[in-house]
Amino acid sequence: MRREILSTHAAFAAFGVFWGAWAALLPAVQRQTGASKGQLGLALLCVALGALPAMLATGALLDRVGRGLVAPGLVAFGAAIVAPGFATSVGALAAALLAVGATSGALDVAVNAQASALESASGRRLMAVAHALFSAGVVVGSVSVGLARQAGAGPRGVVLGVAVVLASTATVNSGARALPTPMPPTARRLNLARPYVALGLLCAIAFVVENGGEQWSALFVETRLHGGPAVAGLGPGAFAASMVVGRLAGGEIERRLGERIVLVSGACVATVGLVAAAAAPSFAVAIVGFALTGIGISVAAPTLFGAVGRRAGDEDRGSAMAAVTTVSYLGFFAGPPLVGGVSGAFGLRVGMLVLAGVAALYGLGVASSSALDRRGS
Repeated sequence: MRREILSTHAAFAAFGVFWGAWAALLPAVQRQTGASKGQLGLALLCVALGALPAMLATGALLDRVGRGLVAPGLVAFGAAIVAPGFATSVGALAAALLAVGATSGALDVAVNAQASALESASGRRLMAVAHALFSAGVVVGSVSVGLARQAGAGPRGVVLGVAVVLASTATVNSGARALPTPMPPTARRLNLARPYVALGLLCAIAFVVENGGEQWSALFVETRLHGGPAVAGLGPGAFAASMVVGRLAGGEIERRLGERIVLVSGACVATVGLVAAAAAPSFAVAIVGFALTGIGISVAAPTLFGAVGRRAGDEDRGSAMAAVTTVSYLGFFAGPPLVGGVSGAFGLRVGMLVLAGVAALYGLGVASSSALDRRGS
């Protein structure tokens, strides 16, 4: 069991390394492809278009074959992330991101379902640590790539390096014992029970804030506040580092205070952070604002995903997790295009203010949701 937990946690960390590296690469990718902010936002939308059907298919497959899809998911994702680094036009970038979205969506369902199964089998709450390690991977990826870009590295070398990290992590996961949870044929479907959909929608709104802020923070610092590549990498780096702290502490705070209090408090902190970043007169203030946003929104995913795992039974955990992951990642993948579209029309500061409004909406949704009061489907 210990080996399965460690290999699954390694997969979360490697997954985060790419998204951190990608956030720090975004200014270079924009220049390499000649994309405007609006065009870049549309290209990023292709991640969602590829991810959603892949998530649905992966959830159904998991309920049929049990666990064991994390290693092949890492391999497929590692192969897909290379193409965006070589794209020289908006069209090529969009096509490459479609494949990134499909493989990312499949891997996300597989690794979260595996973590949920391990929680059930071990009796330990593992989601907070797993998602903290994802954020730790984002820190490593964003800061490392910021420094590499400052030293002259381009997108091509970076994506090849991250692909090696993912392949290595796949090797570790390939030897892990699968945790099968076979289901009767009549239950092998997407579980769209009302509590799961409600929890997924809450997570979707939170993910608009998380991915929108994280992915555009480097571009905001570099182009709006004139920070260099290394400083720009600190935007997503500070965001993710504070998420590590929030997720590691959030699990214990949630056990003491309850899901709702932790989530509403986090939403308030995230709102304040984004307002501070949007109004920042310098990149130092903006980085502090992004750090506040990260620590506030950090508790959303592990708390809400953990709530799903505790409400679902072993026989339908895969389909329930797929339903919540699919609904929630509508927000994860919609965040960057939303910021891109608003920023293309009104500027990046307004884009960040829109995210602040979304964070406030998320807090209101959590405060009024009945799904957090229920312990079953």
